[in-house]
Amino acid sequence: MAHAAPRSIGGVVKAYVALMKPRVIELLLISTLPVMFLAAGGLPPLWTAVSVMVFGTMSAGSANALNCYIDRDIDQKMRRTRRRPLARHQVTPRAALIFGIVLGVLSSAGLWLTTNWLAATLSTAAILYYVLVYSLILKRRTAQNIVWGGIAGCMPVLIGWAGITERLDWAPLVLFGVVFFWTPPHTWTLAMRYKEDYAAAAVPMLPVVATERRVIMESIAYSWATVLCSLALWPVAGTTLFYPVVAGALGALFLWEAHALLTRLNAGKTGVDLRPMRFFHWSNAYLALLFLAVAIDPLLV
Repeated sequence: MAHAAPRSIGGVVKAYVALMKPRVIELLLISTLPVMFLAAGGLPPLWTAVSVMVFGTMSAGSANALNCYIDRDIDQKMRRTRRRPLARHQVTPRAALIFGIVLGVLSSAGLWLTTNWLAATLSTAAILYYVLVYSLILKRRTAQNIVWGGIAGCMPVLIGWAGITERLDWAPLVLFGVVFFWTPPHTWTLAMRYKEDYAAAAVPMLPVVATERRVIMESIAYSWATVLCSLALWPVAGTTLFYPVVAGALGALFLWEAHALLTRLNAGKTGVDLRPMRFFHWSNAYLALLFLAVAIDPLLV
């Protein structure tokens, strides 16, 4: 059923903000600011930090708005996404496309003018990769869509570091790896909960095309890779003992929840009884707390 476009100014603003997927942006910013603390060896320059966060938000919002434009057909078929502005006809496709492009241009220009060319280039690359590679090519064609498509979600780590140092180093690459390995199990457990949605939209997420055992086993493997990669930051970045202790404790809980999925499967549980959303929500907390430790550690030196 079609919905009328919002008529009030507040309704219009709310619809365009929703196109940017604020909850997704929150996850991206969680990994951006702490890396700037690590890169600066303490408190980062205020103006640089604000610029990276503001224009980084615009960059992510651009990618998300363009993704909404591309996925407007399947968003109407999925319970989880049918309330998005394009699915409800609150924003026209043309307006969403223009909005996404303008946000992208402004974000890249803003980063170039207020930080440096490397941060701006990485931001532009992230938008283009998410839109052209993930949204247009991978998402509807392969069960490995989120594995390689998730690279775009790892880019804020590099952007934050480049914004402070004007170069890349091993430390941000290690944290890039953390987000890269973390993304598949995080997304797959959400897809397990909304498996019917993805199937109805003909999106071949792994839980749609594979058995629950395979999804859980691959999620466990990626979870182990996430934790091991997180611990590699200690020798690479020369952190204090605070970081590896926190990372180790968080990692143990993260792996406990991953293996708990397998335990429930072996006990005969299936579908929602596997409680995949428990792992999904904990994975959010894990990433947020891990990057909080990344930000706190340089303040302890």
